[in-house]
Amino acid sequence: MTTTKIAIFGVGLIGGSLALCFKGKPGITVVGHTHRPDSIHKYMSKGVVDTATLSMEEAALDADFIFLCVPVGNLEDYLERLSNLPLKKGCIITDVGSTKASVSAAAESLHLQDVYFIGGHPMAGSERSGVEAASVLLFENAYYVLTPPADVPESVYDSLVELLSYTRAQIVRVEPKLHDEIVGAISHLPHIIAVALVNQIRDYNDTNSLYRRLAAGGFRDITRIASSDPVIWRDILLNNNDVMLRLLQDWNEGITSFIELLENKDGQGIEGAFAKANAFRSELPERGKGMITPLFDLYLDVPDHPGIIGQIATELGVNQVNLSNMQIIESREDVPGVMRLSFRVEDDMERARTLLQELKYMVYV
Repeated sequence: MTTTKIAIFGVGLIGGSLALCFKGKPGITVVGHTHRPDSIHKYMSKGVVDTATLSMEEAALDADFIFLCVPVGNLEDYLERLSNLPLKKGCIITDVGSTKASVSAAAESLHLQDVYFIGGHPMAGSERSGVEAASVLLFENAYYVLTPPADVPESVYDSLVELLSYTRAQIVRVEPKLHDEIVGAISHLPHIIAVALVNQIRDYNDTNSLYRRLAAGGFRDITRIASSDPVIWRDILLNNNDVMLRLLQDWNEGITSFIELLENKDGQGIEGAFAKANAFRSELPERGKGMITPLFDLYLDVPDHPGIIGQIATELGVNQVNLSNMQIIESREDVPGVMRLSFRVEDDMERARTLLQELKYMVYV
């Protein structure tokens, strides 16, 4: 049987999850590359890869597929270094970055010989990071975008799609610039807005600490993506700079329209804006994997007496329901219940809801 070698550069959440999807499949060997000697032991002890190495040359040697799972800001450097190595004829290089136009242009400028680059972006993630959070189920039913150049043979594209079938993701073929425009609007822009909103409240809090005290419940939920990694998002936004400037201009126009509605005390216009948004939002998939990790939360009305938190946690544990987080909510505006239970997967949430309802708790989703 012919062996297919897959080299993964950057075995963290995404790279590690890809490795787990491929490892152990017939005829496949997975090699992980790292700069840190201590990471080799970590990868091997967790069984994420078949072998691991500190050598870029060793990892890339005779590889049929190379996955670049490094930060967006490092992708062009890795591509250039790979272009100077004796790669296997027909090798397919792909990445997992959330911007595609810049890396696709960089690959094209290198004029790779007998080697193909196909941009990739698995639209799945987790609130956790690192190889410790890697999961074979991370990409299941998620969208996995591929952005092949026009001159890539269909047979080459098909071979990558076939390999990615092990992830159980839904493959979507998109042109790189269109990808960046869409993802910029549905992910990058919301991150900027969340950061700006949190920083605005932070500035108000400098003069009155009541802002932070009351900024719980709904406010914390809608701004949770403001806690994203600053360095990663610096690189993403700079790589999608032109798109983000256009999107922010459109955002400013929308905010200006709201200012005018308020200045004119236009109640009908305000109602219409909310109704328009409500109608479109109701058409969005309620559950699914996307750029922004979905929340699987339950809210409970619980009596305020000693031991209640422990009782609920114990019941879930005894029934092997994996609870990610538990929080008592003090500010309940827009949020039902006084306790929030968070789960990483929807199945655990549904099992918890059934169990708690059987125990006569008032449960909200």
